[in-house]
Parts: sequence; C-alpha cells; structure tokens
Amino acid sequence: MGEEKKPQSLGVWPTVKPFVNGGASGMLATCVIQPIDMIKVRIQLGQGSAGEVTRNMIKNEGFGALYKGLSAGLLRQATYTTARLGTFKILTSKAIEANDGKPLPLYQKALCGLTAGAIGASVGSPADLALIRMQADATLPAAQRRNYSNAFNALYRIVADEGVLALWKGAGPTVVRAMALNMGMLASYDQSVEFCKDSLGFGEAATVLGASSVSGFFAAACSLPFDYVKTQIQKMQPDAQGKYPYTGSMDCALKTLKSGGPFKFYTGFPVYCVRIAPHVMMTWIFLNQIQKLEKSVGL
Repeated sequence: MGEEKKPQSLGVWPTVKPFVNGGASGMLATCVIQPIDMIKVRIQLGQGSAGEVTRNMIKNEGFGALYKGLSAGLLRQATYTTARLGTFKILTSKAIEANDGKPLPLYQKALCGLTAGAIGASVGSPADLALIRMQADATLPAAQRRNYSNAFNALYRIVADEGVLALWKGAGPTVVRAMALNMGMLASYDQSVEFCKDSLGFGEAATVLGASSVSGFFAAACSLPFDYVKTQIQKMQPDAQGKYPYTGSMDCALKTLKSGGPFKFYTGFPVYCVRIAPHVMMTWIFLNQIQKLEKSVGL
C-alpha cells in the first residue's frame, strides 16, 4: 500500500495544494466578511454610523448592495491570498527542511511572512484597485460613476482608459503594508499553534480559534502604523502657499513620531482591529476545515 501511494506525492498536487487551499479559504472568508467591509468603506466616506449606513443601503439600494464589489473581493482573494498563503507554506516548508525538520524560530517565520506578503500584494494589487473603485462607485455623483459591471470589466476599462501600469497605482504603500500585515498574521499563527498544542495542550478546535485570534490581533498591530501613514499621505491638503505638510511617507512617519510619539501611529486601533481581525480569523478557520476535508478524502 505504501509503495502505491508514493507516485501520488510526485504529482503537481502537493505543489499547488497550498495555493489552492489559501485562495479557497480567503474567498470563503470574503463571502462572510464582505458586508462588514462594504459598510466600513461607506463609514470611511462619511455616510454615517454603522447602523445608519446599513439601514440606508438596504432601504435605498436593496440587500444586494451589501455584496457590491464581491466579484472584485473574490478576485483579490484568488490572487492575493492564493499567492501569500501558498508562498508562505512553500517557504516555511523549505526552511524547515534546511533546519533538519526542527520548528522554525520566530524571526525566520517573520521573514517568510514578509516575503509572502510582498509577493501576494504585488500579484493582488490590480484586483485590490478594482475592489476599492467598485465599492466607492455608488457614493460618487451620477455623472462621475464608472458603473463597472464586474471585476473583469473594471480591470479591462482601467487598462483601456489609463494603461496597464495603472493597475498598480498606489502599489508601493500597499505592498509595504501587506508585508507588515502578513509578517504579523502568518508568523504569529504558526507560533501560536505550536504554543497552544505543545505548551497548553489545547485540542484542535481550541488551538485554531486561539491561534487565529492572536493572528488577527498581530496582523492589525503590525500593519496599522503603515496604514496610518498611508492615510495621512492620501488625505493631506496644501496650505495657502501650496505647500503640503509632508514630502513623503518617511517624512510623515518622522514628523508623526516627533509630534505624537509612537502611540500616535495606533490612533483608532480598536476600530482597525475590528476591520482586520475577523477576516484573518475566518481565513484560518476555513483553511483548517479545508485541510481536514482533504485529509478525509485522501488528498
């Protein structure tokens, strides 16, 4: 029996499996989280509180408005999460082999997370742009709306109207933020699983829930400073002499640190954590269930 199974391990499935699993778990998580994310975008655009935004959306646009931009969200997960989770699994597996099968130290997991985040964000940037534009479209005046029919229509029109490179507009800050987020998310999850199983003796369900909660927290904690700087740069206005308050991201970071100290970067952390953590948690929970299903059918 053992010899019959050996040829299967030489096929393409073991290589693509981490990528397929990562993309599927991210897409399932998005289906659950999309309404929350849609409401969050409207709140950021100044349309009121969560309750007001939800009521007005359902009343004026119908229940389907909560899932507007879902195709772009799914496309983003199919690119971004497929790439980052698949890459992280491949990198950590290679690192463990080089480490003679021993568990990796935290700093090596963090480096793998940084690399996976950069690759994932670079691959997923076009879909991220399409998602943001589709979610914000309904808030624009009728004459300014782009009225994309779906994510692929958005990508086609962006290329046709603005050129191919426009798909990576603003990708620099997005990649840096993704590197920080994935360093926190991926490294802390692996470390927490080891701690929950080996040190606390948790069962599988408690381990996944505990580790995914820790992962969501650290994903938010590691990425918020970069998100804060990115937001300050995006919303800055020139003064009467036409001079902007910051010359770039580094200048913004240094001035913020000087004026408000390191905790200034964590302004609004509870709200940000509520935005980030649920998707991270759902991704890990779905990934665990997918892996269990595959194991049960011999994949």
